[in-house]
Amino acid sequence: MSRRGLAAVASVLDQAASSATNILVLVLAARLSSAAGFADFSMVYVTFSVLLGLNMAYVGQSLVLAKGEQLGAECRSAMGFTAAASTAVGALLLLAGLALAGATGTAFLALGLVLPLVLLQDGLRYCFSALRAPERALAADALRLVCVVAALAVQPEGASAGRLVLAWGLSALPALGLGLWLLRPYVRGARADLRPYLRRGHLGQRFVVEFAVGNGSSQLAVLGLGVFATPLAVGALRGATTLFGPLNVLFNSANAFGPPVLGRLGGKRATVRATAVLGLVLAAVGAGWAAALYLLPDRLGRELLGDTWADASALLPATGAQYAVMGLGTCALLTLRVLAPKATLSLQVVFSLLSVGLLLGGYAVWGVAGAAWGLAAGSALKALAAWWRVTRLPATAGSRDTEPVPAA
Repeated sequence: MSRRGLAAVASVLDQAASSATNILVLVLAARLSSAAGFADFSMVYVTFSVLLGLNMAYVGQSLVLAKGEQLGAECRSAMGFTAAASTAVGALLLLAGLALAGATGTAFLALGLVLPLVLLQDGLRYCFSALRAPERALAADALRLVCVVAALAVQPEGASAGRLVLAWGLSALPALGLGLWLLRPYVRGARADLRPYLRRGHLGQRFVVEFAVGNGSSQLAVLGLGVFATPLAVGALRGATTLFGPLNVLFNSANAFGPPVLGRLGGKRATVRATAVLGLVLAAVGAGWAAALYLLPDRLGRELLGDTWADASALLPATGAQYAVMGLGTCALLTLRVLAPKATLSLQVVFSLLSVGLLLGGYAVWGVAGAAWGLAAGSALKALAAWWRVTRLPATAGSRDTEPVPAA
């Protein structure tokens, strides 16, 4: 296999290791906690997911586009900014934890303490991606996976959300140390410069907007259910989506490796044909996975999610429908990313906000099940609108004979 092929395999395995870490953290936390305890843990983990996505968008995505001989300095600057920003946000979380009462406040206090560790460890993935060394990211993330499973596996049954958050966060230390050691040869002698991240017009600002409307809005809406309604709703929704974690690996891999492959097909017709087939395959896989989970005996379900299984399993039809149409929507947006990159932002804004409205409206009328079906309806409408936008593209879109469109 060529070096490029090995790098692609390492990148896919690294994405799988990172996704598996997130899945197993939630599964182990659910098994160790009561339904109420897992709801508290879920609220904290949703908060972390939003912060992780913002850091990925603002720092990570702009870093992987960096080129030239200054990549070492770019990586050192990215890690320096992540350390400073995560420390500042961690301080705010400490204040929020002090303001909140009970187990929820303690869990947010724990997140504030460990946030710099976990964000720095995750940020190393983008440094190694920019440096074309994904095998080093894989080594660090594999160690992270082993350490977090070991740290949570030794926690006692009924452990508080704060204790679980602290164990999860501190388990990032060995992987962070390994990653920094592997990064050292590339950044030796380079100087960090944080000023570009503070300037108006930094590329990450555009990526943050796309993340906020595409992913962060729904995460914040789910978190809002725990603030304005009941934390148990967050636990049930989070538990149901956790079971579909393997599909997120497929979707993320399609987004990461699809554009270079599709860009070589040479025009709208070939690109749409390929993405339509891929979309149907992903939709079928999503539906099949949902059916398998729905038929899972309660005994095995409780082995996966503990007390949360009873509430989460009731949401499987809605969450399965959501992931099936997400497969179609992911491929439609991937098509637009290749053929007309500037068309994706408006779709993300309109239909992500619509999904939030449907989630909250569904909860107001039909409870947690209504919220899950609201998310499914929002994903279906986004997929439909994206494919309609694809059909409106001119026949010359993406042709080798046309001027390339700048990436969004």
